[in-house]
Amino acid sequence: MVNNSTSVKAFWLSFLISGAAVPLGPIAATAQIQDTSTPEVALEASAVPRATPDAALAAGKIEIPQLARITAEANSGVDRALPDTDAAWVNSALPETDATVDRASPETDIAKVDRALPQTDADWVNSALPETDIATVDRALPDTDAAKVDRALPETDAAKVDRALPETDAAWVNSALPETDIATVDRGLPDTDAAKVDRATTTPEITEAIGELPPQKLEIANSPQSQQVAEASKVDDISSETGSADDLSIQEDAAQVTSVSQLSDVRPTDWAFQALQSLVERYGCIAGYPDGTFRGNRAMTRYEFAAGLNACLDQITKQIGGSTGNLVKREDLLALQRLQEEFAAELATLRGRVDALEARTAELEANQFSTTTKLNGFAWFNLTGAFAGDRVRVEATNGNAAPLDRVAGRDPVTNRPIVQRVDDDPEITFSQLVWLTLTTSFTGKDELITQLAVGNGNSPANQYTSTGFFNTFGTPFLDQTAGANPNEVILRELSYRFPVSNSLQVVVGPRINFYRYFDNNKFNFFVDGASSFNSNNSPLLSATRRGAGAVVLWDIGRALKLRFGYLGESTEFLPTSVFNSASNPSQGLFDGTNTTTAELTFSPSNRTNLRFLYSRSNIQQIGGLIGSPNSKPLNGVADDGFGGRLGNATANTYSFNFDWSVTGGFGLFGRYGYAETNIFPKTNRPDGTIKNQSYQLGLAFPDLFKEGALLTVSYLVPFDFTGGRRFLISGGGNGGTQYEIEATYYFPLTDHVSIVPAFYAIGNPNNFDNNPTIFVGNLRTQFSF
Repeated sequence: MVNNSTSVKAFWLSFLISGAAVPLGPIAATAQIQDTSTPEVALEASAVPRATPDAALAAGKIEIPQLARITAEANSGVDRALPDTDAAWVNSALPETDATVDRASPETDIAKVDRALPQTDADWVNSALPETDIATVDRALPDTDAAKVDRALPETDAAKVDRALPETDAAWVNSALPETDIATVDRGLPDTDAAKVDRATTTPEITEAIGELPPQKLEIANSPQSQQVAEASKVDDISSETGSADDLSIQEDAAQVTSVSQLSDVRPTDWAFQALQSLVERYGCIAGYPDGTFRGNRAMTRYEFAAGLNACLDQITKQIGGSTGNLVKREDLLALQRLQEEFAAELATLRGRVDALEARTAELEANQFSTTTKLNGFAWFNLTGAFAGDRVRVEATNGNAAPLDRVAGRDPVTNRPIVQRVDDDPEITFSQLVWLTLTTSFTGKDELITQLAVGNGNSPANQYTSTGFFNTFGTPFLDQTAGANPNEVILRELSYRFPVSNSLQVVVGPRINFYRYFDNNKFNFFVDGASSFNSNNSPLLSATRRGAGAVVLWDIGRALKLRFGYLGESTEFLPTSVFNSASNPSQGLFDGTNTTTAELTFSPSNRTNLRFLYSRSNIQQIGGLIGSPNSKPLNGVADDGFGGRLGNATANTYSFNFDWSVTGGFGLFGRYGYAETNIFPKTNRPDGTIKNQSYQLGLAFPDLFKEGALLTVSYLVPFDFTGGRRFLISGGGNGGTQYEIEATYYFPLTDHVSIVPAFYAIGNPNNFDNNPTIFVGNLRTQFSF
């Protein structure tokens, strides 16, 4: 009798985590084990913190060695080779060339020599008299104020004498900046205003370039430190893997530019344009992106500019120290010295970032799992309960036997399938499942996938199943064993994927996961979407959930994708002594159970995906019967209709599924499948066809109550037999149609920990319309790493 108090078991909840697959114990003579298919796209999660991309700039203050020695042989006065830039000459006889005089008042001798020093040559600055006010402003021209000397800071005299070059004309003009007021004072002393620039000048300051591009957007070429940063950037490659197997990251190197005019986001009117032009064209130390821009019509940030400056400092230092004969121009040295002082804060900050990144990179390299392999995994804890409230009819000769030990048969008098009843509701279970995935890349574009699994789950809902329905309705997909036995470590997947061209990839292997590449759905993905076996993927696909063979992936265009695959049976949860025909020499890849599948995906927009599938299956008979778990699209067990044996069968399955993100917070999903299984009796009975269909329609609510959360609610009919029911000794019931109502809510607590409560109601279970409704509850805690 049924213990009514057991109905309380439906209200269990738990704090624990992750799911498993049911164990496949001893296999009966007939094939009553059911599908443990896995609709997965990618099971990887990030365990390695992503390196800070801002740190990808090598920058730091580099002293220019022995500037005085390098320029010692230069003309110590005004460089006569540059007459146009000798702008700060003080020659009262040539008032027209006095660059410190406002051009609006050429008659005024702005750089007039103090009359208190009549012996001083007004033509050049006597370095022996540094205290002399060499360039005082004529008070008669207050509006010009072109070279005003701050009396409080005599060291910043507008015509400052370079102490490292005592013989140098104190009013030295940088030829790289002919338009700049040559008596300007370092902007680092704004309060001094020692050589205030005429407001008519067109020389903007770099501090006003406030573009939003992050520092890492600027690539540095020909720099030892920049090369180190390029290597450190590879940290991203081992940081995470959360996308599907289709998402292979292909990096492109930036193209070297040969002129600043190619960098479209640096305006020629900017004061930095001349300096950048000199650096890029003379020393080739700054690289842009292949499109010749810095990613947008935005000005460079000070950090970006500092990174380029640092690279050029490195380049010039290398040329000086290498004695290669490549001369560095004195004006470039002076310009770099000025820029280095102005950007000292940014250079120091970037240098600190690079140091931190290098330390982090060294730590990762010392502790990384492998230089070619990423280790990712999932761990699931499942708390599951089920109750019916009344005895449930099952098609089996021994209804109280363990689900895997149930055998289907016919009544010798009526020839009808034998029906038993399950007396007691099952107890609440607590189980685990772990998947570890090793993804190895040898070229950066290929993937060798090796997946190990272990679990001990056996969902309570299995207690109510007819022969052949094990691990179908009411069973959470992750509440299962990994192999045939509980806590057995198995090889779940082994395959190698490589590109043939930019749009064509091939997957080969002895154990390819069918659901990694076929029948995917945005809202049915078992990690965060609908969570039962019948919801995760079509109940009519496929006879080879894992198989040996090959899959071809062709991205025809943005909106069209074609998948084609051939797999021979090689499934981890089936005993090789009976199943796994692909590795059996007497059956092999082509003579046992195998499936050929083609899928066309049409995505009219990034919100909608339509998938059309066709699958052709060859199904191996087991003990003269065609039945689960290798009999899809047939769910159940079939004979010749009178208890006679069958030979191998064939089947054709047509399936369609879609997902549609109507809005950011609401979506629709569903599928429909139709199949025909052709059976061939070994008796004198005629051949027959079993027809069945399945369909599902669901609602999805992304980001409900929290970003990343997902609620799915769906109605589905997993296996509705529309023809040939007389061949079934299990699965057909009394002609009723089983249906399921499911709700799953995925709620991420952190990036790596989630809880997933789910509730299922199964009406007309086992296709008996007089069976009680079964209720199943599951609380899953999920860890990803």
